[in-house]
Amino acid sequence: MFTKSDEGGFAEVLEGVRLKTLAHGGSTLLSMFRLSKGAAVPTHQHPHEQTGYLVSGRLDFVIGDDRFDAGPGDSWNIAGDVPHSATALEDSIVIEVFSPVREDYLQYGPGQPRGRSRSLRLSKR
Repeated sequence: MFTKSDEGGFAEVLEGVRLKTLAHGGSTLLSMFRLSKGAAVPTHQHPHEQTGYLVSGRLDFVIGDDRFDAGPGDSWNIAGDVPHSATALEDSIVIEVFSPVREDYLQYGPGQPRGRSRSLRLSKR
């Protein structure tokens, strides 16, 4: 799968959090998040392993019992089923890979209608 870059196509999935799925295959999914300063992703967990890279901005990350102040160029890996949350301390751009594919993120990807808000389901335990 090849996907041409474009600036559009993001869906607001939480207040101040916009998501676009960039590409996916049989076992991985690549996504981009744009978070507005002050936006929060509440504590949640899912069975997918999640590896991320902060392109720009600053995030206050909590992964399990660890807190991390992420800046541009920082990266992370979150094992499946580990509770985590994030708050944008500045406008931020994040690239993340999920494995296995997050089926719920396919609706935000190539070939799907974009630009309208759609709710993101977060699993809390």
